[in-house]
Amino acid sequence: MTNPTNVTRTPVQSAALAVGAVFLLVGIAGFIPGITTDYDMLSFAGHHSGAKLLGVFEVSVLHNIVHLLFGVAGVVLAKTASGARAFLVGGAAVYLVLWLYGLVIDHDSAANFVPVNDADNWLHLGLALGMAALGFGLSRRTVPRDGRSV
Repeated sequence: MTNPTNVTRTPVQSAALAVGAVFLLVGIAGFIPGITTDYDMLSFAGHHSGAKLLGVFEVSVLHNIVHLLFGVAGVVLAKTASGARAFLVGGAAVYLVLWLYGLVIDHDSAANFVPVNDADNWLHLGLALGMAALGFGLSRRTVPRDGRSV
């Protein structure tokens, strides 16, 4: 009989859980005045939101909600190795698309509904690369020298 309190996570599950937890913290921080500067300018969506997380990254209520939902997805999908890998690799794809989107849109237009700025764009690229590295790198199967699959 297995002991439910003695749960072993794979490295990819631990990474997905950690990334999900960070997204939850970022989503919550986006609603805290002081951590988010110009909090009185926080709008639901759009480039008119003047609020900035840590004084650098543009945020809106929608942006914060997306971070919270992404965090919940990471925590839930971290329950299995395949779910954790899907979260990290899928999240990498999402953030790569967001990075490209942020590069091509006019930041002062209605297309910037998330909203994003240059700092967000480079963070999105870093997240895409980091999550891809974690998802692919930590989910590789290892084969010991004796040839047995682990």
